[in-house]
Amino acid sequence: MYFKTQKFLVAGISRSGVSAAEFLLARGASVFLYDDVTGGAVEKSERALEQKGARILGPEDLSAAVRDADVLVLSPGIPIDHELAIAFKKAGKRIIGESELGCLFLRAPMIAVTGTNGKTTTVTMISEILKAAGEKAIACGNIGLPLCSVVEELGYDGLAVAEISSFQLETLSSVQPHVAVVTNISEDHLNRHYNMENYIFLKRKLLRNMRESEFAVLNFDDATVRGFADSAKCKVKYFSCNERVDGAYLFEGGLYFEGEKVMEASELSLRGRHNLQNALAAVCAARIAGVESRIIRETLASLKGIRHRIEFVREVNGVTYVNDSKGTNVDASVVAIDSMQSDTVLLLGGKDKGYDYDKLFAKIRDSRVVHAVLYGENRFKLLNGAVKNNYSQITLCADFEIAVKIASMTAKRGQCVLLSPASSSFDRFSNYEERGEKFEEIVKSLESENVDNQICNASAKTCGIEE
Repeated sequence: MYFKTQKFLVAGISRSGVSAAEFLLARGASVFLYDDVTGGAVEKSERALEQKGARILGPEDLSAAVRDADVLVLSPGIPIDHELAIAFKKAGKRIIGESELGCLFLRAPMIAVTGTNGKTTTVTMISEILKAAGEKAIACGNIGLPLCSVVEELGYDGLAVAEISSFQLETLSSVQPHVAVVTNISEDHLNRHYNMENYIFLKRKLLRNMRESEFAVLNFDDATVRGFADSAKCKVKYFSCNERVDGAYLFEGGLYFEGEKVMEASELSLRGRHNLQNALAAVCAARIAGVESRIIRETLASLKGIRHRIEFVREVNGVTYVNDSKGTNVDASVVAIDSMQSDTVLLLGGKDKGYDYDKLFAKIRDSRVVHAVLYGENRFKLLNGAVKNNYSQITLCADFEIAVKIASMTAKRGQCVLLSPASSSFDRFSNYEERGEKFEEIVKSLESENVDNQICNASAKTCGIEE
Protein backbone atom coordinates (compact mmCIF):
# COMPACT_ATOMS: atom_id res chain seq x y z
CA MET A 1 0.00 0.00 0.00
CA TYR A 2 1.61 3.23 -1.20
CA PHE A 3 0.24 5.93 1.04
CA LYS A 4 1.10 9.06 -0.91
CA THR A 5 -1.15 8.09 -3.82
CA GLN A 6 -4.07 6.90 -1.64
CA LYS A 7 -6.93 8.80 -0.06
CA PHE A 8 -8.34 7.40 3.18
CA LEU A 9 -11.63 8.18 4.88
CA VAL A 10 -11.42 7.39 8.59
CA ALA A 11 -14.90 6.89 10.08
CA GLY A 12 -15.29 7.06 13.85
CA ILE A 13 -12.91 9.48 15.56
CA SER A 14 -12.39 7.67 18.84
CA ARG A 15 -9.15 6.11 20.12
CA SER A 16 -8.85 3.68 17.20
CA GLY A 17 -9.86 6.24 14.58
CA VAL A 18 -7.40 8.80 15.91
CA SER A 19 -4.63 6.19 15.94
CA ALA A 20 -5.37 5.13 12.35
CA ALA A 21 -5.49 8.73 11.15
CA GLU A 22 -2.18 9.61 12.84
CA PHE A 23 -0.58 6.47 11.40
CA LEU A 24 -1.70 7.41 7.88
CA LEU A 25 -0.82 11.10 8.15
CA ALA A 26 2.69 10.26 9.35
CA ARG A 27 3.17 8.32 6.11
CA GLY A 28 2.03 11.08 3.81
CA ALA A 29 -1.49 9.87 3.06
CA SER A 30 -4.45 12.11 2.36
CA VAL A 31 -6.87 11.61 5.25
CA PHE A 32 -10.53 12.59 5.58
CA LEU A 33 -12.35 12.36 8.93
CA TYR A 34 -16.00 11.63 9.64
CA ASP A 35 -18.04 10.82 12.73
CA ASP A 36 -21.80 10.65 13.24
CA VAL A 37 -21.18 12.28 16.63
CA THR A 38 -20.34 15.97 16.73
CA GLY A 39 -18.88 18.17 19.43
CA GLY A 40 -17.12 17.21 22.66
CA ALA A 41 -14.18 14.83 22.54
CA VAL A 42 -14.81 13.97 18.88
CA GLU A 43 -14.52 17.59 17.78
CA LYS A 44 -11.40 18.08 19.89
CA SER A 45 -9.76 15.03 18.27
CA GLU A 46 -10.82 16.15 14.79
CA ARG A 47 -9.33 19.61 15.30
CA ALA A 48 -6.04 18.16 16.52
CA LEU A 49 -5.87 15.90 13.44
CA GLU A 50 -6.81 18.81 11.20
CA GLN A 51 -3.69 20.61 12.45
CA LYS A 52 -1.68 17.63 11.17
CA GLY A 53 -3.23 17.78 7.70
CA ALA A 54 -6.50 15.86 7.89
CA ARG A 55 -9.74 17.24 6.45
CA ILE A 56 -12.95 17.13 8.50
CA LEU A 57 -16.11 16.09 6.65
CA GLY A 58 -19.76 16.65 7.46
CA PRO A 59 -22.76 14.62 6.27
CA GLU A 60 -23.05 16.85 3.19
CA ASP A 61 -19.53 15.82 2.09
CA LEU A 62 -19.99 12.05 2.20
CA SER A 63 -21.21 11.47 -1.37
CA ALA A 64 -18.09 13.14 -2.72
CA ALA A 65 -15.94 11.24 -0.21
CA VAL A 66 -17.31 7.90 -1.40
CA ARG A 67 -16.40 8.94 -4.95
CA ASP A 68 -12.95 10.33 -4.19
CA ALA A 69 -11.55 8.18 -1.36
CA ASP A 70 -9.77 4.91 -2.12
CA VAL A 71 -10.07 3.22 1.29
CA LEU A 72 -12.56 3.42 4.15
CA VAL A 73 -11.02 2.85 7.59
CA LEU A 74 -13.74 1.90 10.08
CA SER A 75 -13.31 2.31 13.82
CA PRO A 76 -14.61 -0.68 15.82
CA GLY A 77 -17.60 1.35 17.00
CA ILE A 78 -18.86 1.76 13.40
CA PRO A 79 -20.69 -1.37 12.21
CA ILE A 80 -20.00 -2.93 8.83
CA ASP A 81 -23.63 -2.27 7.85
CA HIS A 82 -23.34 1.48 8.48
CA GLU A 83 -24.62 3.45 5.46
CA LEU A 84 -21.11 4.73 4.73
CA ALA A 85 -19.67 1.21 4.66
CA ILE A 86 -22.51 0.04 2.41
CA ALA A 87 -21.85 2.92 0.02
CA PHE A 88 -18.13 2.06 -0.18
CA LYS A 89 -18.95 -1.59 -0.77
CA LYS A 90 -21.36 -0.74 -3.60
CA ALA A 91 -18.67 1.47 -5.13
CA GLY A 92 -16.21 -1.45 -5.04
CA LYS A 93 -13.91 0.40 -2.64
CA ARG A 94 -11.74 -1.24 0.01
CA ILE A 95 -12.94 -1.31 3.63
CA ILE A 96 -10.53 -2.04 6.50
CA GLY A 97 -10.38 -1.42 10.24
CA GLU A 98 -7.69 0.19 12.38
CA SER A 99 -6.55 -3.26 13.54
CA GLU A 100 -6.29 -4.45 9.94
CA LEU A 101 -4.21 -1.40 9.07
CA GLY A 102 -1.92 -2.19 11.99
CA CYS A 103 -1.64 -5.86 11.02
CA LEU A 104 -0.60 -4.93 7.46
CA PHE A 105 2.48 -3.17 8.86
CA LEU A 106 3.18 -5.22 11.99
CA ARG A 107 6.60 -6.85 11.89
CA ALA A 108 6.62 -8.30 15.39
CA PRO A 109 4.94 -11.64 16.21
CA MET A 110 1.51 -11.51 17.83
CA ILE A 111 -0.31 -13.36 20.57
CA ALA A 112 -4.00 -12.57 20.02
CA VAL A 113 -6.81 -13.13 22.50
CA THR A 114 -10.51 -13.16 21.68
CA GLY A 115 -13.65 -14.52 23.30
CA THR A 116 -16.67 -13.12 25.12
CA ASN A 117 -15.27 -12.68 28.64
CA GLY A 118 -11.80 -12.78 30.17
CA LYS A 119 -9.98 -11.18 27.22
CA THR A 120 -8.54 -8.20 29.08
CA THR A 121 -7.45 -10.23 32.11
CA THR A 122 -5.85 -12.91 29.91
CA VAL A 123 -4.04 -10.32 27.78
CA THR A 124 -2.77 -8.63 30.93
CA MET A 125 -1.58 -11.92 32.42
CA ILE A 126 0.24 -12.94 29.23
CA SER A 127 1.88 -9.55 28.65
CA GLU A 128 3.04 -9.26 32.27
CA ILE A 129 4.50 -12.78 32.19
CA LEU A 130 6.36 -12.03 28.96
CA LYS A 131 7.72 -8.74 30.32
CA ALA A 132 8.91 -10.54 33.45
CA ALA A 133 10.72 -12.94 31.14
CA GLY A 134 12.55 -10.04 29.47
CA GLU A 135 10.44 -9.74 26.33
CA LYS A 136 9.44 -6.38 24.83
CA ALA A 137 5.76 -7.24 25.10
CA ILE A 138 3.01 -4.63 24.68
CA ALA A 139 -0.65 -5.23 25.54
CA CYS A 140 -2.66 -3.59 22.77
CA GLY A 141 -5.82 -3.73 20.68
CA ASN A 142 -9.22 -3.64 22.32
CA ILE A 143 -7.56 -3.25 25.75
CA GLY A 144 -7.26 0.48 25.08
CA LEU A 145 -4.01 0.93 23.12
CA PRO A 146 -4.69 0.64 19.36
CA LEU A 147 -2.41 -1.60 17.34
CA CYS A 148 -1.47 1.24 14.97
CA SER A 149 -0.08 3.16 17.94
CA VAL A 150 2.50 0.48 18.78
CA VAL A 151 3.59 -0.88 15.38
CA GLU A 152 6.74 1.23 15.27
CA GLU A 153 7.62 0.71 18.93
CA LEU A 154 7.34 -3.06 18.57
CA GLY A 155 9.63 -3.18 15.53
CA TYR A 156 10.92 -6.65 14.74
CA ASP A 157 11.97 -7.67 18.24
CA GLY A 158 8.81 -6.83 20.21
CA LEU A 159 5.80 -9.01 20.89
CA ALA A 160 2.24 -7.75 20.43
CA VAL A 161 -0.26 -9.19 22.92
CA ALA A 162 -3.50 -8.08 21.33
CA GLU A 163 -7.05 -8.19 22.61
CA ILE A 164 -9.28 -8.67 19.57
CA SER A 165 -13.02 -7.99 19.77
CA SER A 166 -15.78 -9.19 17.46
CA PHE A 167 -16.15 -5.58 16.28
CA GLN A 168 -12.51 -5.56 15.17
CA LEU A 169 -12.85 -8.97 13.53
CA GLU A 170 -15.54 -7.60 11.21
CA THR A 171 -12.84 -5.74 9.27
CA LEU A 172 -9.83 -7.97 9.96
CA SER A 173 -8.60 -10.22 7.16
CA SER A 174 -4.78 -10.19 7.40
CA VAL A 175 -4.34 -11.10 11.07
CA GLN A 176 -2.06 -14.12 11.54
CA PRO A 177 -1.09 -14.58 15.18
CA HIS A 178 1.67 -16.91 16.30
CA VAL A 179 -0.63 -17.86 19.19
CA ALA A 180 -4.41 -17.30 19.19
CA VAL A 181 -6.30 -17.71 22.47
CA VAL A 182 -10.09 -18.10 22.59
CA THR A 183 -11.35 -17.71 26.16
CA ASN A 184 -15.06 -18.60 25.88
CA ILE A 185 -18.17 -17.91 23.80
CA SER A 186 -21.58 -16.78 25.06
CA GLU A 187 -24.28 -14.34 23.94
CA ASP A 188 -22.91 -10.87 23.33
CA HIS A 189 -23.38 -7.96 20.92
CA LEU A 190 -26.41 -9.56 19.27
CA ASN A 191 -27.78 -6.07 18.64
CA ARG A 192 -24.85 -5.66 16.23
CA HIS A 193 -24.23 -9.17 14.91
CA TYR A 194 -27.93 -10.19 14.83
CA ASN A 195 -27.45 -13.84 15.85
CA MET A 196 -25.00 -16.23 17.50
CA GLU A 197 -24.02 -17.81 14.18
CA ASN A 198 -22.60 -14.50 12.94
CA TYR A 199 -20.91 -13.84 16.28
CA ILE A 200 -19.24 -17.27 16.34
CA PHE A 201 -18.19 -16.90 12.69
CA LEU A 202 -16.36 -13.68 13.56
CA LYS A 203 -14.55 -15.28 16.50
CA ARG A 204 -13.42 -18.15 14.25
CA LYS A 205 -11.85 -15.63 11.85
CA LEU A 206 -8.93 -15.16 14.23
CA LEU A 207 -7.68 -18.66 13.34
CA ARG A 208 -8.36 -18.48 9.61
CA ASN A 209 -4.87 -17.51 8.38
CA MET A 210 -2.86 -19.54 10.88
CA ARG A 211 -0.40 -22.19 9.66
CA GLU A 212 0.91 -25.51 10.96
CA SER A 213 3.76 -23.86 12.87
CA GLU A 214 1.35 -21.68 14.90
CA PHE A 215 -0.86 -22.45 17.90
CA ALA A 216 -4.52 -22.08 18.81
CA VAL A 217 -5.18 -22.16 22.57
CA LEU A 218 -8.81 -23.18 23.11
CA ASN A 219 -11.07 -23.50 26.15
CA PHE A 220 -11.82 -27.23 26.31
CA ASP A 221 -14.63 -26.65 28.83
CA ASP A 222 -16.56 -24.53 26.32
CA ALA A 223 -18.11 -26.81 23.68
CA THR A 224 -18.35 -24.02 21.10
CA VAL A 225 -14.72 -23.00 21.50
CA ARG A 226 -13.57 -26.63 21.59
CA GLY A 227 -15.25 -27.04 18.20
CA PHE A 228 -12.92 -24.43 16.66
CA ALA A 229 -10.28 -27.17 16.50
CA ASP A 230 -12.26 -28.93 13.76
CA SER A 231 -11.39 -26.32 11.14
CA ALA A 232 -8.02 -25.17 12.52
CA LYS A 233 -5.01 -25.58 10.22
CA CYS A 234 -2.58 -24.85 13.05
CA LYS A 235 -1.54 -26.82 16.12
CA VAL A 236 -4.10 -26.87 18.93
CA LYS A 237 -3.56 -26.76 22.67
CA TYR A 238 -6.33 -26.63 25.26
CA PHE A 239 -6.88 -25.31 28.76
CA SER A 240 -9.37 -26.84 31.16
CA CYS A 241 -10.55 -26.73 34.75
CA ASN A 242 -12.20 -30.14 34.37
CA GLU A 243 -10.01 -32.42 32.23
CA ARG A 244 -6.33 -33.30 31.92
CA VAL A 245 -5.97 -31.99 28.38
CA ASP A 246 -3.11 -31.52 25.95
CA GLY A 247 -2.11 -28.11 27.24
CA ALA A 248 -2.83 -26.42 30.59
CA TYR A 249 -5.18 -27.87 33.18
CA LEU A 250 -6.21 -27.92 36.82
CA PHE A 251 -5.36 -31.10 38.73
CA GLU A 252 -5.49 -31.69 42.49
CA GLY A 253 -5.35 -27.97 43.23
CA GLY A 254 -2.45 -27.23 40.91
CA LEU A 255 -2.02 -25.59 37.51
CA TYR A 256 -0.20 -27.89 35.10
CA PHE A 257 1.15 -27.63 31.59
CA GLU A 258 1.74 -30.89 29.72
CA GLY A 259 2.33 -32.80 32.95
CA GLU A 260 4.57 -30.20 34.61
CA LYS A 261 3.22 -28.42 37.67
CA VAL A 262 3.45 -24.66 37.26
CA MET A 263 1.91 -23.44 40.53
CA GLU A 264 -0.76 -24.02 43.13
CA ALA A 265 -4.16 -22.53 42.35
CA SER A 266 -4.13 -21.01 45.84
CA GLU A 267 -1.09 -18.92 44.84
CA LEU A 268 -3.05 -16.95 42.22
CA SER A 269 -3.51 -13.34 43.26
CA LEU A 270 -6.79 -13.02 41.33
CA ARG A 271 -9.56 -15.14 42.85
CA GLY A 272 -12.56 -16.89 41.35
CA ARG A 273 -13.07 -19.73 38.89
CA HIS A 274 -13.18 -17.28 35.98
CA ASN A 275 -9.66 -16.08 36.85
CA LEU A 276 -8.50 -19.67 37.17
CA GLN A 277 -9.60 -20.21 33.57
CA ASN A 278 -7.86 -17.00 32.49
CA ALA A 279 -4.69 -18.09 34.28
CA LEU A 280 -4.71 -21.50 32.57
CA ALA A 281 -5.04 -19.80 29.18
CA ALA A 282 -2.13 -17.51 30.06
CA VAL A 283 -0.02 -20.43 31.29
CA CYS A 284 -0.61 -22.27 28.02
CA ALA A 285 0.29 -19.25 25.86
CA ALA A 286 3.35 -18.37 27.95
CA ARG A 287 4.74 -21.91 27.92
CA ILE A 288 4.27 -22.06 24.14
CA ALA A 289 6.27 -18.82 24.01
CA GLY A 290 9.03 -20.56 26.01
CA VAL A 291 8.65 -18.83 29.39
CA GLU A 292 9.84 -20.80 32.43
CA SER A 293 7.25 -21.98 34.94
CA ARG A 294 9.02 -20.11 37.74
CA ILE A 295 8.48 -16.76 36.03
CA ILE A 296 4.84 -17.60 35.29
CA ARG A 297 4.24 -18.53 38.93
CA GLU A 298 5.88 -15.41 40.31
CA THR A 299 3.95 -13.14 37.94
CA LEU A 300 0.53 -14.69 38.47
CA ALA A 301 1.05 -14.72 42.22
CA SER A 302 1.65 -10.95 42.32
CA LEU A 303 -0.59 -9.64 39.54
CA LYS A 304 -2.96 -6.85 40.51
CA GLY A 305 -6.64 -6.86 39.56
CA ILE A 306 -8.02 -5.43 36.33
CA ARG A 307 -9.57 -1.96 36.44
CA HIS A 308 -13.38 -1.97 36.43
CA ARG A 309 -13.61 -5.76 36.81
CA ILE A 310 -15.03 -6.77 40.21
CA GLU A 311 -12.86 -4.01 41.67
CA PHE A 312 -13.19 -2.90 45.29
CA VAL A 313 -13.83 0.84 45.40
CA ARG A 314 -14.23 1.69 49.07
CA GLU A 315 -16.39 1.18 52.14
CA VAL A 316 -18.79 3.97 53.10
CA ASN A 317 -20.91 3.81 56.26
CA GLY A 318 -20.40 0.08 56.54
CA VAL A 319 -21.41 -0.60 52.90
CA THR A 320 -18.84 -2.02 50.45
CA TYR A 321 -18.88 -0.67 46.88
CA VAL A 322 -17.63 -2.82 43.97
CA ASN A 323 -17.04 -1.57 40.43
CA ASP A 324 -17.70 -4.17 37.73
CA SER A 325 -18.46 -1.72 34.92
CA LYS A 326 -16.61 -4.09 32.60
CA GLY A 327 -19.44 -6.58 33.16
CA THR A 328 -21.17 -5.64 29.91
CA ASN A 329 -22.92 -8.95 29.23
CA VAL A 330 -25.02 -11.45 31.16
CA ASP A 331 -22.31 -14.07 31.73
CA ALA A 332 -19.86 -11.46 33.04
CA SER A 333 -22.45 -10.18 35.52
CA VAL A 334 -23.27 -13.74 36.62
CA VAL A 335 -19.58 -14.22 37.47
CA ALA A 336 -19.56 -10.97 39.46
CA ILE A 337 -22.73 -11.95 41.35
CA ASP A 338 -21.20 -15.34 42.18
CA SER A 339 -18.15 -13.61 43.64
CA MET A 340 -20.13 -11.61 46.20
CA GLN A 341 -19.63 -12.86 49.77
CA SER A 342 -22.36 -10.71 51.37
CA ASP A 343 -25.90 -9.60 50.61
CA THR A 344 -25.79 -7.31 47.62
CA VAL A 345 -27.70 -4.43 46.03
CA LEU A 346 -27.11 -4.76 42.29
CA LEU A 347 -27.00 -1.94 39.72
CA LEU A 348 -28.08 -3.14 36.26
CA GLY A 349 -28.66 -1.27 33.02
CA GLY A 350 -27.39 0.73 30.10
CA LYS A 351 -27.75 0.12 26.37
CA ASP A 352 -29.31 -3.18 25.35
CA LYS A 353 -27.13 -5.61 23.38
CA GLY A 354 -29.91 -7.94 22.30
CA TYR A 355 -30.04 -10.19 25.36
CA ASP A 356 -32.79 -12.24 26.90
CA TYR A 357 -32.40 -11.42 30.60
CA ASP A 358 -34.25 -14.51 31.87
CA LYS A 359 -30.97 -16.30 32.62
CA LEU A 360 -29.69 -13.32 34.58
CA PHE A 361 -32.71 -13.03 36.82
CA ALA A 362 -32.91 -16.79 37.31
CA LYS A 363 -29.40 -16.42 38.75
CA ILE A 364 -30.26 -13.30 40.77
CA ARG A 365 -33.30 -15.02 42.30
CA ASP A 366 -31.08 -17.72 43.82
CA SER A 367 -28.13 -15.48 44.71
CA ARG A 368 -27.19 -13.06 47.48
CA VAL A 369 -28.71 -10.15 45.56
CA VAL A 370 -31.34 -8.66 47.87
CA HIS A 371 -32.36 -5.77 45.63
CA ALA A 372 -31.75 -4.66 42.02
CA VAL A 373 -31.79 -1.07 40.81
CA LEU A 374 -32.55 -1.01 37.09
CA TYR A 375 -31.49 2.12 35.24
CA GLY A 376 -30.79 3.36 31.74
CA GLU A 377 -32.18 2.74 28.30
CA ASN A 378 -32.94 -0.97 28.77
CA ARG A 379 -34.45 -0.83 32.26
CA PHE A 380 -37.90 -1.98 31.11
CA LYS A 381 -36.46 -4.95 29.23
CA LEU A 382 -34.55 -5.87 32.38
CA LEU A 383 -37.78 -5.52 34.34
CA ASN A 384 -39.46 -8.04 32.01
CA GLY A 385 -36.74 -10.54 32.88
CA ALA A 386 -37.32 -9.92 36.58
CA VAL A 387 -41.10 -10.36 36.26
CA LYS A 388 -40.73 -13.64 34.34
CA ASN A 389 -38.60 -14.98 37.20
CA ASN A 390 -40.86 -13.66 39.98
CA TYR A 391 -38.15 -11.33 41.26
CA SER A 392 -39.83 -8.32 42.82
CA GLN A 393 -37.08 -6.55 44.81
CA ILE A 394 -36.75 -3.91 42.12
CA THR A 395 -36.37 -0.14 41.78
CA LEU A 396 -36.58 1.55 38.37
CA CYS A 397 -34.61 4.72 37.68
CA ALA A 398 -33.69 6.43 34.41
CA ASP A 399 -30.65 8.32 35.68
CA PHE A 400 -27.32 6.65 36.51
CA GLU A 401 -26.28 9.02 39.31
CA ILE A 402 -29.61 8.76 41.08
CA ALA A 403 -29.56 4.97 40.62
CA VAL A 404 -26.24 4.76 42.47
CA LYS A 405 -27.58 6.91 45.29
CA ILE A 406 -30.77 4.83 45.54
CA ALA A 407 -28.58 1.72 45.79
CA SER A 408 -26.59 3.35 48.59
CA MET A 409 -29.81 4.15 50.47
CA THR A 410 -31.10 0.62 50.00
CA ALA A 411 -27.96 -1.20 51.14
CA LYS A 412 -27.66 -1.90 54.86
CA ARG A 413 -24.48 -1.94 56.92
CA GLY A 414 -22.50 -5.09 56.10
CA GLN A 415 -23.98 -5.34 52.61
CA CYS A 416 -22.45 -4.56 49.20
CA VAL A 417 -23.41 -2.31 46.29
CA LEU A 418 -22.28 -3.92 43.04
CA LEU A 419 -22.23 -2.13 39.69
CA SER A 420 -22.34 -4.97 37.15
CA PRO A 421 -24.60 -3.63 34.41
CA ALA A 422 -24.92 -6.64 32.02
CA SER A 423 -25.25 -3.93 29.36
CA SER A 424 -23.05 -1.66 27.31
CA SER A 425 -22.41 1.90 28.47
CA PHE A 426 -23.28 3.66 25.23
CA ASP A 427 -26.67 4.99 26.27
CA ARG A 428 -24.89 7.54 28.43
CA PHE A 429 -21.09 7.02 28.43
CA SER A 430 -18.35 6.72 25.83
CA ASN A 431 -17.14 3.39 27.23
CA TYR A 432 -17.26 1.17 30.29
CA GLU A 433 -14.20 2.91 31.76
CA GLU A 434 -15.99 6.25 31.84
CA ARG A 435 -19.02 4.60 33.48
CA GLY A 436 -16.83 2.93 36.09
CA GLU A 437 -15.00 6.16 36.84
CA LYS A 438 -18.32 7.99 37.25
CA PHE A 439 -19.49 5.28 39.67
CA GLU A 440 -16.31 5.70 41.72
CA GLU A 441 -16.73 9.48 41.70
CA ILE A 442 -20.30 9.18 43.01
CA VAL A 443 -19.27 6.68 45.69
CA LYS A 444 -16.49 8.98 46.84
CA SER A 445 -19.01 11.83 47.13
CA LEU A 446 -21.25 9.73 49.37
CA GLU A 447 -18.84 10.18 52.26
CA SER A 448 -19.60 13.89 52.45
CA GLU A 449 -23.16 14.04 51.15
CA ASN A 450 -26.53 13.49 52.75
CA VAL A 451 -27.90 11.09 50.19
CA ASP A 452 -31.36 10.86 51.73
CA ASN A 453 -31.87 14.61 51.43
CA GLN A 454 -30.67 14.63 47.84
CA ILE A 455 -33.15 11.95 46.83
CA CYS A 456 -36.10 13.32 48.76
CA ASN A 457 -35.61 16.89 47.54
CA ALA A 458 -35.34 15.91 43.88
CA SER A 459 -38.56 15.83 41.91
CA ALA A 460 -39.59 12.59 40.20
CA LYS A 461 -39.16 14.30 36.86
CA THR A 462 -35.65 15.45 37.64
CA CYS A 463 -34.61 12.12 39.09
CA GLY A 464 -36.27 10.05 36.41
CA ILE A 465 -37.69 7.69 39.03
CA GLU A 466 -40.65 5.67 37.80
CA GLU A 467 -43.16 3.84 39.91
